[in-house]
Amino acid sequence: MTAAMRAVVQRAFGGPEVLETAEVDRPGPVMNEVLVRVHAAGVNQIDALVRSGTLPLLGPPPFTLGWDLSGVVVETAPGVTRFAVGDEVFGMPCLPRAAAAYAEYAVAPSRQLVRKPASLDHREAAGLPLVGLTAWQALVDTARVTAGDRVLVHAAGGGVGHLAVQLAKARGAEVIATASAGKADFVRGIGADQVIDYRARDFTEEAGDVDVVLDTLGGDLAVRSLDVLRPGGLLVTVVDIGDETLVRRAGERGLRCLAVTCEPDQVGLAALVELVEAGRLRPHVGQVLPLESAAEAHTLLASAAFTGKIVLTPDGR
Repeated sequence: MTAAMRAVVQRAFGGPEVLETAEVDRPGPVMNEVLVRVHAAGVNQIDALVRSGTLPLLGPPPFTLGWDLSGVVVETAPGVTRFAVGDEVFGMPCLPRAAAAYAEYAVAPSRQLVRKPASLDHREAAGLPLVGLTAWQALVDTARVTAGDRVLVHAAGGGVGHLAVQLAKARGAEVIATASAGKADFVRGIGADQVIDYRARDFTEEAGDVDVVLDTLGGDLAVRSLDVLRPGGLLVTVVDIGDETLVRRAGERGLRCLAVTCEPDQVGLAALVELVEAGRLRPHVGQVLPLESAAEAHTLLASAAFTGKIVLTPDGR
């Protein structure tokens, strides 16, 4: 008889209300995979886009959302040599295919996970992979931020933003950040040299001669960000993927614009762990909710009325 587990399932595209908890069959690992008992699952903006049907990566429902996970290996399949039963691991497996992390158990390719550092609990670890890898792949792999660069990070109190600030500082950059007034002290506390309240002030009048802008919001803000870049500067967007108009506008002004989509990356995760262990990077979990409150988590996600990350836990703690 197949073992059962609780998971968050959606049977139609729609708002947060389509997310419901159900009893489903526990998955089993195939070659090169591990079965992880999930202690925490991160909630990300991409989850909401897939849920609503705006970004139908997983095809039509039913399916289970979630890519960020942290937990304990409970079973290994043939081919797995990196982990054993009992190992604590975390990662962002399978994207853009389903990882189904909003559940008590999930399977993952072993080489898309890394060992959880002892300095992070499972909730913090689950808040790190997708946003951390997005920041890493944008600022390090793409922009190659280095000491002395001036970097502007938008929405610096959010998931990607708060890790991007820390990562840019760890690379020796001067960091300018936009954030709401309520998150300004937090953003300064994680290393921003200058914080601009985007609701009260125009960042284009207070930031200039910037080498790299990290755009996490898109739209008009991305276009206006071109105004603060120095000649030859780079706008990296993680939201306006495939916006040829933005790329053209940048080119006409002697600037560059590149889009980054996050992908599973064992090397990048290991680099993030090194920074965590060195005390230079730490994910901030602003809200922890049980699996049964996934709809509430998505409502909160849309409001942006939280700092850092939202995490779901099967045990509600």
